[in-house]
Amino acid sequence: MWIRSTMTYRTSFFLSVFGNATIQLLDFVAIWIMFRHVDTLGGFSLPEIALLYGASSTSLGLADLLLGNTDRVGARVRDGSLDTMLVRPVPLLAQVAADRFALRRLGRVGQGLVVLGWALSVLDVDWTVGKVLLVPVMVVAGAAIFAAVMVAGAAFQFFAGDAAEVQNSFTYGGNQMLQYPPTVFAKELLRGVTFIVPLAFVNWLPALHVLGRPDPLGLPGWVGYLSPLVAFVAFLPASLAWRAGVRSYRSTGS
Repeated sequence: MWIRSTMTYRTSFFLSVFGNATIQLLDFVAIWIMFRHVDTLGGFSLPEIALLYGASSTSLGLADLLLGNTDRVGARVRDGSLDTMLVRPVPLLAQVAADRFALRRLGRVGQGLVVLGWALSVLDVDWTVGKVLLVPVMVVAGAAIFAAVMVAGAAFQFFAGDAAEVQNSFTYGGNQMLQYPPTVFAKELLRGVTFIVPLAFVNWLPALHVLGRPDPLGLPGWVGYLSPLVAFVAFLPASLAWRAGVRSYRSTGS
């Protein structure tokens, strides 16, 4: 329904997608401007950082397109409109994801793919079959990891109420962090986003293996291939938290 509504005004839709892509691209423009004054950042060149940026931005764009509206769960809990969804014969999470579905978010996906494509075209990588396959796997698995974080954040809103910004700090904030090389961050932070909230598997670990660079924590290169498994494992507690949140929900009575 929301897609049909959006495509009713196609010129407006394409302008929205273009505007969304342009706004998101400003992040990379800031990185590009930085490299007008330095040759490397944390030992990484501009194309290498573009690989990190493109992979992370595309992954978040896909997750945001499908589950970006989960940050509105808290508002629906507060105003009682979640009751309407609960009486429909459709899974609640599917309804929350489809609520006000914004197809214009394809702009983030598009600009991420453009930057990623440019990086892959200019990087001097010793390509193998495994590395070639790892690039699309990295993007899809990264989207799944971001999606798991979004579901967990939505579940938290059943208990905390107005907690959308907590969720956004791990998704949009995590994406901002992943756009830069891991070598510029403290090892305590790297351990946290590797073993606690596994955002490092979105792009850092797979990209390091593609680039042939060592991991700052000393992890072996094959760990980068574990992103799909990590995404699956991340979804287990996220789905359990979602179910616990739905069971704990009490209507406002309005």
